[in-house]
Amino acid sequence: MLPCGTYNTQYRQDIAIVRTKLQWGLLIGFLIFIYIFPPLLNNPTMLNFIMITSIYLIAVLGLYLLTGLCGQIHLGQSAFVAVGAYTTAILMSRFGLSFWLALPCSALTTIIIGLIFGIPSLKVKGFYLAIATLAAQFIITWIIIHTRPWTGGYDGIACPYATLGGIEFKSDRSFYFVVMAITILMVFFAKNIARTKTGKAFVAIRDNDLAAEVLGINVFHYKLLAFALCSAYAGIAGALYAPFIIKMTPVDFSLMRSVWFLAMLIVGGMGSVVGAIMGTVFLKALEDGTTVLAPIVGTAMTNIFPQLYGKGVTTSFGLLIFGLVVALFLIFEPRGLNHRWEIFKASYRLHPFPY
Repeated sequence: MLPCGTYNTQYRQDIAIVRTKLQWGLLIGFLIFIYIFPPLLNNPTMLNFIMITSIYLIAVLGLYLLTGLCGQIHLGQSAFVAVGAYTTAILMSRFGLSFWLALPCSALTTIIIGLIFGIPSLKVKGFYLAIATLAAQFIITWIIIHTRPWTGGYDGIACPYATLGGIEFKSDRSFYFVVMAITILMVFFAKNIARTKTGKAFVAIRDNDLAAEVLGINVFHYKLLAFALCSAYAGIAGALYAPFIIKMTPVDFSLMRSVWFLAMLIVGGMGSVVGAIMGTVFLKALEDGTTVLAPIVGTAMTNIFPQLYGKGVTTSFGLLIFGLVVALFLIFEPRGLNHRWEIFKASYRLHPFPY
């Protein structure tokens, strides 16, 4: 939908992602903003938030392709991020490989493992597939813990800094540009995959896989392809996470993190890239906000109700807020934040006739 008085005269204009001069101006302004303003901030906490959110966004975009477009439930995305992160750390620390070679190797390794766990998708679906991917979360975590000579087990593994030529990305400010460049590319690819023949096949399988098979779509091929793409995104997210966090342990890739990734997609809106971005930013901000507010709320609650002292009010506050937000979105806005955004855009574009 275009603003009143704006219309297309060519087909390539109709299928373009960025259609109007205002949209081009906003896009260019946004790109300039994210590359200039955040690194100038004298606030390491804000810079850390932006970088972690960007890495999480790549993982959520993988879920968007698999769950949002193809309709395959995935509860083990955090484990696949761990595969990418540990592969990068091992290749860089044990074999001396550069980050730029470890990055595609991590994506490829994660794709292979994703295909192995994607094979059951031919026979099972829905909650049964969710259990299969949940098994992947525990199996991969178990392997990481019990291959101590390579992964460090419970103690974790340290990853060297990324380098480019003679430049070493030691600080968050320097590595920020690498993270943002790769994140923008991943967003671009995810947006365009949905517009291709492959993306349309994903949507057909999501809506009705039996009807898609009748139409001549190779369901098993496209399901495996969806798992491969999702795993590739997870591997790239892990490859960025390793040199950013430097020292990582299996705790960083827990089942709860996989649930957060899926919740980010649900809250934002499962069927759109914009929804994935909105959901990731919103829930990451909520997570950090509750971490700050939890001690304050816990102290206040124990002062008002002394019998709650020692009952874990502070530690459970974040999970309580998280569960409440997801439940409210599922009840009142199941199509996510992106649906609200689309309603606002439609009202703006139809002005002065928003009704």
